[in-house]
Formats: sequence, structure tokens, C-alpha cells
Amino acid sequence: MIELELNRLLQDAKADEALREALLQTRGTDNPVDDFCALAQARGYDIQTGELFALGLTENDAKLRSVNGGGVGAIDGWDDAYEQFFTSLLWT
Repeated sequence: MIELELNRLLQDAKADEALREALLQTRGTDNPVDDFCALAQARGYDIQTGELFALGLTENDAKLRSVNGGGVGAIDGWDDAYEQFFTSLLWT
């Protein structure tokens, strides 16, 4: 599952400065999400671009359903697993 792969990549990047820096450098490219996924795949992590986008949407939808109609709109950023990954990498 992509959640497990992202978590494994996050933990490894926290412990490996070279991996962390390589991941951070993908943010400045012309195709940051694709380059992030390509780097992850090259390092042995099964992270696909489509799955990464779908994960964010799935998690966001689940959060909205969990409030039984009380949540009328999504909170910006909840649906972006890519940005959530980097937030966790930079702040933890």
C-alpha cells in the first residue's frame, strides 16, 4: 500500500541525509511530483504518481464522511499527500 511506502520513505529520509536532500531537490524541478515518484522508485519504494494523488483524495473524502454531514467543505491541503509528506519530512 502506498501509505506504507510513504511512511517507510519518510522514516528512511529522516535517517539518511542524502536521501532527504535528494527528495527535497525534486520540489524545484519542472515536474516535482513525477520526479519525486521516479526518485522513490529508483530507491526501491513503490510510489506511483496516480496512487499518490488518489491517496490524498481518498483520505480527504474519508475525513469529510466522518463528520456525518457536518463538514460542508474540505480544508485546503488535506487532499495533498505529496505536500503532507514534505511537511512531515521538514517538521518532524
